[in-house]
Amino acid sequence: MSVYLMLTTLTDNGREAVQEDPERLREINKEVEYMGIKILSQYALLGQYDFVNIVEAPSNEAMAKLAIRLSVKGTFQTLTLAAITIKSLIAALKKRESPW
Repeated sequence: MSVYLMLTTLTDNGREAVQEDPERLREINKEVEYMGIKILSQYALLGQYDFVNIVEAPSNEAMAKLAIRLSVKGTFQTLTLAAITIKSLIAALKKRESPW
């Protein structure tokens, strides 16, 4: 399983929906988990993005599917970033590879 950061911004419709029913955020989490994506951590943000979700998913395709499903509802816009642990990055950088 890979880790991803999903930054989300509420649309006008999304702000209305969350204002009317803040528990809607938890309902969306259930949908995400039903898709086989595990939510590791979530935060509401101040600034350009409204939320950051740190999730674990089986593939890039699963994350793309999630992003599309969230966006098609018209309440969120997403930006998804794949995350690599520092340990994995250091190991990759230490590997001696042939320049050919």
